[in-house]
Amino acid sequence: MLRIDNLNVYYGLIKAVKDISFSVPKGQIISLIGSNGAGKTSTLQSIVNDVKKDASMVFEGQDISKYKTHNIIKSGISLVPEGRRVFINLTIEENLRMGAFNNDENYEKLQEEMLNLFPRLKQKAGQLAGTMSGGEQQMLAIARALMSSPKLLMLDEPSLGLAPKIIGEVFDTIVSLKEQGITILLVEQNAFAALSVSDYAYVLENGEIVLHDKAENLIDSDEIRKKYLGG
Repeated sequence: MLRIDNLNVYYGLIKAVKDISFSVPKGQIISLIGSNGAGKTSTLQSIVNDVKKDASMVFEGQDISKYKTHNIIKSGISLVPEGRRVFINLTIEENLRMGAFNNDENYEKLQEEMLNLFPRLKQKAGQLAGTMSGGEQQMLAIARALMSSPKLLMLDEPSLGLAPKIIGEVFDTIVSLKEQGITILLVEQNAFAALSVSDYAYVLENGEIVLHDKAENLIDSDEIRKKYLGG
């Protein structure tokens, strides 16, 4: 579905991502794992053209490397950013409408689907997003991204700052979305959680891919266990 070749990301004179290549097959969950500062977030931001980069990026046979962000979203890619970034002064319903900016004709149907997918949001649909818990805001951020009916959903650190029980719910939702046919590119510091739901994973260090394999093989890798899974 998505093929990235020779991606470099720049912040001034600093090269944060260094000539990496990877692919995201349709219908799978692909993870990018690694420590903070490894280049994972920069990689996602490059796909939606939010950072200075050069690369070959082909999505469903179309070269999107020069697309503007709104056209990338229209093509079928959506990003749930790190830190959720919901509109705290808007209600849940208003946040969802913001997510449907390019899909407004389907808004009512999509809103109903999202509120059924996330029952907690349904109970509080008129509540300001800023008054919700971190877990509820994460669910809202995912629901908002889904309002554009993406074929590829990218999630940046969905477990960040959440209690273990809520992390479990979020990852259950990720698996459910895959079962519904949505392809997922997941960036996550919680390597065990990411590998537990993924089909394939790439390990990033200092902006470079240092290892990649089936997720089940990486979970069993002594090297991965020592560096990322706590022993």
